[in-house]
Amino acid sequence: GLQYKVLVEGKGALPTDTTVVKVKYEGRLLDGTVFDTNLESEDAFEVDMKYPSVIPGWVEVLKLMPVGSKWEVYIPYSLAYGEQGSYGIEPFSTLIFTIEVLK
Repeated sequence: GLQYKVLVEGKGALPTDTTVVKVKYEGRLLDGTVFDTNLESEDAFEVDMKYPSVIPGWVEVLKLMPVGSKWEVYIPYSLAYGEQGSYGIEPFSTLIFTIEVLK
């Protein structure tokens, strides 16, 4: 299942099913290739927890991350893009994300 390493322990509120979560993130493949990031952007990425448009692994882990947290998250293919893959991500790919919850 989902695994994570706490890099910074947040002290803020936990997201709920009605929260809009603002994050900075970087997504990597197991070989270290970065496939998606917003670290260079001034804008945070927003996830509406009521209608999330992200992979199931993100929804699961964001509910565990208090505001101010920064985690390295290991998402198995079953909670990512599954057997079909997506946008250059091979089928059955485990993904690694560094996610920082800003708000």
